[in-house]
Amino acid sequence: MKKFLAMACIVMLTACNNNDEDDNSNNGIVGNYRDDMREFVIGISQKAKSVRSGFAVIPQNGIELVSSNGDEDGMPVTTYLNAVDGNGQEDLFFGYVSDDEPTPAEDNAYLRGLLNISKNAGKTILVTDYVSTPYKITSSYQQNQSAGYVSFAATERALNTIPAGQPHNVNTSNITSLSQAKNFLYLINPENFASKQAFISAVAATNYDALIMDLFFEGQQFTPDEIQQLKQKANGGTRMVICYMSIGEAENYRYYWESSWTTSPPSWLAAENPDWPGNYKVRYWNADWQGIIYKNNDSYLDRIITTGFDGVYLDIIDAFEFFEGAS
Repeated sequence: MKKFLAMACIVMLTACNNNDEDDNSNNGIVGNYRDDMREFVIGISQKAKSVRSGFAVIPQNGIELVSSNGDEDGMPVTTYLNAVDGNGQEDLFFGYVSDDEPTPAEDNAYLRGLLNISKNAGKTILVTDYVSTPYKITSSYQQNQSAGYVSFAATERALNTIPAGQPHNVNTSNITSLSQAKNFLYLINPENFASKQAFISAVAATNYDALIMDLFFEGQQFTPDEIQQLKQKANGGTRMVICYMSIGEAENYRYYWESSWTTSPPSWLAAENPDWPGNYKVRYWNADWQGIIYKNNDSYLDRIITTGFDGVYLDIIDAFEFFEGAS
């Protein structure tokens, strides 16, 4: 969800934060930043599915990675597509330029061309439009359904609220795989809930087929029992509970963050995101960063799996754009 940085800011910030001794693993060649992200996602998927075969892996944005040339006329990258269960996309019909405003037709067509490579490969497309006007919300759901996508109309970009009323395409079915979901709730910011239990109770009163949420509530990790409670829909069906994890940025409020990094950053830590203070671009091909995310014992991914989540929603997949812009 953290995106649309001004290119001038990207280039300037990277120049100030670049560490030459830990350059891109493929000698800084622009084309390889995309390969590195693909390999990162594939590695996460392989580990997760080796522990639980039905565990869903869903990268958000960076949809260019499904194509060999980053465009809809490219060949599908089957190794990448085989590793994921779906693709998340923000701002497809609303919010690309500004919230509650239609996405320009040219940008919509470009994204849809790439999303359809994934859809045609049998993957589920999860769209989050940022839209708040009632008739525009209706339009978002209609356009996404017509395109064959599962969508969520988020009235707040902070992703901190549960919309009033029933979900679009509400149903009583038990959801055991991403392909069965007809709707989803994207709720990664619990700031409007007074406690963990208030959050759990509010979600449990809904009928969404899938929930995308954070591993933590104000620094407290959810427990397996709490995640199990969240898997029950109010109408008696079961839902998938999917965990958000940023892999293209480090966040200074996460358990892994060390206070010394503020003054003595590791070589893989890059520029702070000017639109999201406390979030820092990372050289995601670096082994130490990948260790934190999935390779180490008790990695972020390990915590997500052992807590009982049904999948992982990977953010800042489009971090390759940051490094391409600075090259």
